[in-house]
Amino acid sequence: MISVVIPVLNESQTVQTVVRLAFRHPKVSEAIVVDDGSIDGTPEVASQAGARVLSSTFLGKGASMEDGMWAAHNDVILYLDGDLVGLDEELIERMITPLIENQADFVKAKFSRSAGRVTMLTARPLLRMFFPELASYEQPLGGIIASRRSFLRRLQFETDYGVDIGLFVDAALAGGRLLEVDIGRIEHESQSLERLGDMASQVVRTLFDRATRYGRFNVSQVREVEEVERRTQAEVSVVLQKVGQARRLALFDMDRVLVSGRYIVQLAERTNKTAELSEFLDHYELAPEERCQRIASLFTGVPQEVFRQTARDIPLTAGAADTVVRLRKAGFCVGIVTDSFAVASETIRRRVFADFSIAHLMKFRGGIATGRLMLSPAMSHPGGRQEHSSCKRNVMLHMMERMGIAPEQVLAVGDGENDICMLREAGISIAFHPMTPRVGEAARHTVTGSLTEVLPLVEQHNWGEAPAG
Repeated sequence: MISVVIPVLNESQTVQTVVRLAFRHPKVSEAIVVDDGSIDGTPEVASQAGARVLSSTFLGKGASMEDGMWAAHNDVILYLDGDLVGLDEELIERMITPLIENQADFVKAKFSRSAGRVTMLTARPLLRMFFPELASYEQPLGGIIASRRSFLRRLQFETDYGVDIGLFVDAALAGGRLLEVDIGRIEHESQSLERLGDMASQVVRTLFDRATRYGRFNVSQVREVEEVERRTQAEVSVVLQKVGQARRLALFDMDRVLVSGRYIVQLAERTNKTAELSEFLDHYELAPEERCQRIASLFTGVPQEVFRQTARDIPLTAGAADTVVRLRKAGFCVGIVTDSFAVASETIRRRVFADFSIAHLMKFRGGIATGRLMLSPAMSHPGGRQEHSSCKRNVMLHMMERMGIAPEQVLAVGDGENDICMLREAGISIAFHPMTPRVGEAARHTVTGSLTEVLPLVEQHNWGEAPAG
């Protein structure tokens, strides 16, 4: 029997058709829809069509695909995109036959549509450069893939849009028999230029990573490209481009609000830096900038992957992801604002399905922390308070200007002294398990239970629609 896995994000208009196509094949025993924090009712529509619906453990198509693989009950797995239209009834049969007849280990679909811009401008040129033996495949980025779970377990799933090209290269270099099967004509929903840009960056990064891993590229060059990309993503203008058209803004602190405990404490425990950290932790007599820099210097020499894995392992606060998704459904742009490291906040952002994160940038060289910190440009603002050169309130000012909204349209949730300015400025502010009485006094509301208790307060608030002055 066959398991069909469908990663989705806001595809309520098409997912039902894809699920029903899957169940029309007699060998399909389950359709697993893995949802990436949809806010348009996609999970409900998929469930009505008979799919087993799971919530992804991490934001990104690749993470959803891997979650689906582990959840599948059958060895033969077929991946379908949730936004497909115009599907041929023979699609499933064509994709699985080479596996059933032991003609291939990894099957990719090709279809009668001109190659997309990301394929033409990124995937194909880089494949010709680093993996010329794979350059003849027509649609290396296609997400319609069939393989056996026993084979897929040997491959690495990138968490983002790099997953398809990563699996493709890994399957070939693992000695798998690859086959590209013509499935006729299909259509995808058109993607925005911004989303195509993100996809292109992720595809390039993945191909550089694979070229390095398989000895076809210089490691230091790859790391430098990654570092430049990380610094670019930290620029205020780049972050603001991701805000979208939302008319309300929600800003969350990270430590003890979205995650249980403090990330930096967990990182110190993992790297045996607990004693050194205690010299600076919560010692507010130091200027915030100096304190952040000194803490960053403690982690000189720590691999970047340790930073990321610590952020993957720290438990989320009860109700964190649910709260973020429900706010996004209510029309909020949701962001994380933290004095921690961006390498951690981006991981947490994807775990709770937030729209963006703002944090300070630890600099890495060759994948190793240099101990030097670049303070987030978004935490500085010409109209900010002079006594705080780096402040979360300044992030709020940038976002309000970009979105064209007033403070009345902003929700802020925090717990510590460094959240006070942001809490005082927001139209609705919530002290979540406040660390000090001053934090509670700065906020309009206090929550001491689950983070989901924020939601009724938001619903009761009189938001109004006054534009920013």
